[in-house]
Amino acid sequence: MKELIYTLWMLVGTYTGGESEGIYVYGFDPETAKIEYVGMTPVDNPSYLATSEDGRFVYAVSENDGSVASLANAFEFNPASGELTFVNSVETSGAAPCNIATNGRLVVTANYAGGDISTFRIRGGGALSPLKQTLRLPWAGEDGVRSDSNGESHMHCVKFSPDGRYLFAADLGTDKLLRWDVRSGRQIDTGSLKTFDLPEGSGPRHFVFDNTGKNLYLINELSGTVIAFRYNGGEITLFQTIQADTVHGRGSADIVLTPDGQHLYTSHRLKNDGVAIFSVSPGDGTISLSGYKNTGIHPRNLSITPDGRFLAVASRDSGTVEFFSINPSSGALSPTGRTTGLDKPVCVLFLSAK
Repeated sequence: MKELIYTLWMLVGTYTGGESEGIYVYGFDPETAKIEYVGMTPVDNPSYLATSEDGRFVYAVSENDGSVASLANAFEFNPASGELTFVNSVETSGAAPCNIATNGRLVVTANYAGGDISTFRIRGGGALSPLKQTLRLPWAGEDGVRSDSNGESHMHCVKFSPDGRYLFAADLGTDKLLRWDVRSGRQIDTGSLKTFDLPEGSGPRHFVFDNTGKNLYLINELSGTVIAFRYNGGEITLFQTIQADTVHGRGSADIVLTPDGQHLYTSHRLKNDGVAIFSVSPGDGTISLSGYKNTGIHPRNLSITPDGRFLAVASRDSGTVEFFSINPSSGALSPTGRTTGLDKPVCVLFLSAK
C-alpha cells in the first residue's frame, strides 16, 4: 500500500462471494467526509469487525454457515499506512459468527446459527489462541412468530460491560439478554449465567452502553422497539420502551450513540429503510424520537466518527456506505453527498491514523 496521510481510517467489512473479497480500507477526511480507497485484505465474509483499545489489532468474524469453517480472524493494523497484516485464524464453536468483541485479553464471538458464544485468549502480537471456552445455553423457547426460527438460541451481539466485570449477550431467538461474570478479564465464569427476559417476540439484536456506563440501550429486530435499562454492578433495570420501527418492518438492525451521549440512532430494514433519530435526556437518559432519515436499501450497520460529526450507514443491498453530517444540537442528519460503492457492505469501523 502507498503511504498516505489521513487523520482517520475507515474499514468496511463485507459479505463475500459476489464482487467483494474481504475488508476494505479507506482514508477518511473528518472535515469533509471525503474518502479515498487504500486497499483490501482478503477474508471470507468479514461481516463484523472490532479493534483493540489502542487500535493496533483488528478482529473480524468469518460468518460462514458451517459448510465452510466459521472463523475468528486477527490482523495487525498499521495506523500510518492503513495496512492490515494477517496474524492468524481460529475456528469458532458455532456456525455463522455475526458479532465480535474484545476486552484486550479475550476475544468473543456471537455465533448466530450455532446459538452459542466462543471465547479466545489474546496472545503475543495480537494472535488468537485456539478455542478457550464455549458458552452454550440450556434452553430452547418458541418464537411463535418468526418463520425462520425453530425456537433455538440465536446469538447476535456480545459486549463487555463498561466496568469490565461482565459479558453481556443478546439472544434474538429466545428474547433474552444474558450476563456472565468475567474473571480477571481472562476467563468467563460459565456457572454465573444470569438471564433477563424480554417481551415475547422482541428479537433482541444489538445494544450499546452510554458514555457514563450507567445506561444500556437495546434495539429489538422483530418488535422494532428500543428498550432502555439502568446498569449498576452487573444488574440491569428496564426504565423505558419506545417504538423505533413505526411501520412494523420487523427488520431493525443496529444502534449507536454519539460520543457525547446526546443522540441515538437505530437502523431499519425491509420497510421504509432508514435511520430513526432520538434525542437523549442528559438528566435521566430517557430518549425521544426526533426524526427519521431514509437511506439505501437494507441499512445493516451504523458507525459514528470519533468526533461525532458524521454517521456512516452501510446499506447491504444498495452496495453503498453513505455519510450523513450530524447536527450537534438536534441530532438531525444531512446527506453529505459522499457515498462509496461496494458490494454488500455490512460493517464500518473507524480507526485513528498516526
